[in-house]
Amino acid sequence: MTVVNILIAAVALGLMGLLFGLLLMGTEKVFAIPADEKRDAVRAALPGANCGACGYPGCDGCADAIACGKAPVNACPIGGKPVADKISAIMGNAEAADAVRKVASVICQGDSEHCKEKFEYRGIQDCVAASVVNDGNKACKFACLGLGTCARVCPFDAIHVDPVKKIAVVDDGKCVACGKCVAICPKGVLSLRPVTEDVTVRCRNTEPAKKVLSACSTGCIHCGKCFRSCPYGAITMTNGLPVIDQSKCQHCMACADACPTKAMWANFDKRKVSA
Repeated sequence: MTVVNILIAAVALGLMGLLFGLLLMGTEKVFAIPADEKRDAVRAALPGANCGACGYPGCDGCADAIACGKAPVNACPIGGKPVADKISAIMGNAEAADAVRKVASVICQGDSEHCKEKFEYRGIQDCVAASVVNDGNKACKFACLGLGTCARVCPFDAIHVDPVKKIAVVDDGKCVACGKCVAICPKGVLSLRPVTEDVTVRCRNTEPAKKVLSACSTGCIHCGKCFRSCPYGAITMTNGLPVIDQSKCQHCMACADACPTKAMWANFDKRKVSA
C-alpha cells in the first residue's frame, strides 16, 4: 500500500466521520425534547434531599409530578410552606394553602418499665430478625421491640431508642414523615399522624383485657371509659380499640383522664378547658 492510498483512506474516513457527525447533530435537533422550563424551576425550588417523603422517587420525580399537575404544590414535606409558596408562584397559582405537617408516631408505650419479657433476647440487634423468634421477646405481641431498626433507616436522625426504657422515641422537630420507619417496623407500631394531634391511642392490642394486662400495664383493656367520657362524641370503638375523630375532638382530654391504664396519651399542655 502506497502513501497515497493511505492518505486517501484517512481522508475518506475523516469525511465519513464528519458526515455522520453532521447527521447526528441534525437528528438531535429534529428529535430533541423541548426543555420544560417550569419543571426545571420547580426542581430548583425543591430542597434536593431526595428522601422520598413526597411519595415520588426523589426530587426529580416530585418536580415532574408537580409540573404536570399530578401532585400538589405542597407535595414536599421538608420544604414546608416557604417552598410550597415558591412552587405555587412558578405554577401561576395563588399562595399555597397551609398543609398540616405529619410526623411519625409510636403507637405503643410498652417499654421496659411497663411491658414484660417472655425471654431474654441475645440475637441480632434488629427488630425484623427478633420478631421471627417466637414473635419477639416482649410479652405483648404488638409491642415495640426497641432494637432500633427504625432509627437506623431514618435519614434525618429523627428517631432513636431510649437506652433505658428500650422503646422508640420520635423527635417531632426533625421528622419529615418520609415513612421509612413506618415501612420497616415488623410490629406496625409506627404510623404517620398530624403533628397537631394532641390526643392519641398508644396501643394496638386487640386481645382480651386479662391477657393485655398480664403482658403490659399500659395496654388498652377495651373498657370504653374513654368513649363514654367524651362529651363531644369524638370517640368510637372499633375492634375494642378507641378511634378518635380529630375533627370532633375539642382537646378537653376527658378521655385521657378516664383511661385506667393511660393507654390514651394526651399532651396536657394543650388541654382546652370549657368556659
